[in-house]
Amino acid sequence: MTDPPNCLVCGRRLQGEPSSWPQFPFCSPRCKLIDLGRWLGEGYSLPREEWPDPDEYLEEPDGSD
Repeated sequence: MTDPPNCLVCGRRLQGEPSSWPQFPFCSPRCKLIDLGRWLGEGYSLPREEWPDPDEYLEEPDGSD
């Protein structure tokens, strides 16, 4: 059997069956709101791949035809 998970905000170990955790994966509504506030306040972010600048691939017209 695996160890019960911990709350993602405060680290408190969640006890009992998963069906008894109404705020899963958090231990309480407070921790759930703290996590939401971190997302909304940009405390968390997802990695972003930088796209190349399209202008560096455009050729300058040389004036000759």
